[in-house]
Amino acid sequence: MSLRDFFAIHPVFTADELAAFLQRRGSRSRWTRKSLLVHHEEQGHVLRLRRGLYAAVPAGAKPSKAPVDPYLLASKLAEDSVLAYHTALAFYGKEYSVHRRFTYLTATTPRPFRCRGDEFLAVKFPKALRDARQTTAEVADAERQGLSVHVTTLERTLVDALDRPDLCGGWEETWRSLESVEFFDLDRVVRYTLLLGNATTTAKVGYFLQQHREALMVEESHLTRLREHRPKEPHYTNRRAGSGKFLSDWNLVVPREVAERSWEAVR
Repeated sequence: MSLRDFFAIHPVFTADELAAFLQRRGSRSRWTRKSLLVHHEEQGHVLRLRRGLYAAVPAGAKPSKAPVDPYLLASKLAEDSVLAYHTALAFYGKEYSVHRRFTYLTATTPRPFRCRGDEFLAVKFPKALRDARQTTAEVADAERQGLSVHVTTLERTLVDALDRPDLCGGWEETWRSLESVEFFDLDRVVRYTLLLGNATTTAKVGYFLQQHREALMVEESHLTRLREHRPKEPHYTNRRAGSGKFLSDWNLVVPREVAERSWEAVR
């Protein structure tokens, strides 16, 4: 495989990935690798996105106009990057609205990054998962343009989105996006929810499943397992304490727009 072949099958790549490729071909000089990147950047074959991260420029395209796949880019911004929240929904084609913010989970703390008008936001893995060494729970190995990317499963995405609707565009966007998913493995949803160990999140998941009981074929046993871990006292899902509706089943106060699905009245 030639270097141009490498560029052709690596639309986005790191300097370390290129170094590993060259090493397999027998090149061991760091300066050779560096000079090769500089040469191909000058020739317009690659585009430097940030230190150590590059995009291949398709033949005939100008570097300034060359497309950069934001999902591949987000997957390369950290070694342990996992596409998550609204970005995971969009990856699966389940987002209600198109966003230009791409969110990924990581144990590191990368700086905020923007590229071609897109914003890339790093979010720490939930503490409960870090403590239990379960950060890869319900993470799938998927493919994007022939390259491997890690993305939360739909089951984990459901729970994570309800846990952090702020990372999914708010309540309406979260609700409508999740409603476009036709099937969840509910045993996995419940198992992951309980792994997070957050009573408020557990109640939110329980309420969502209860509200969509028929469409998702939710069994009483699923709701019972979640209900056993609901908050012991009423919990609010947002800071506007007086603006919600109390759900006694879940000891949860949710925004009225969610409980009443107010967006359905706007046509």
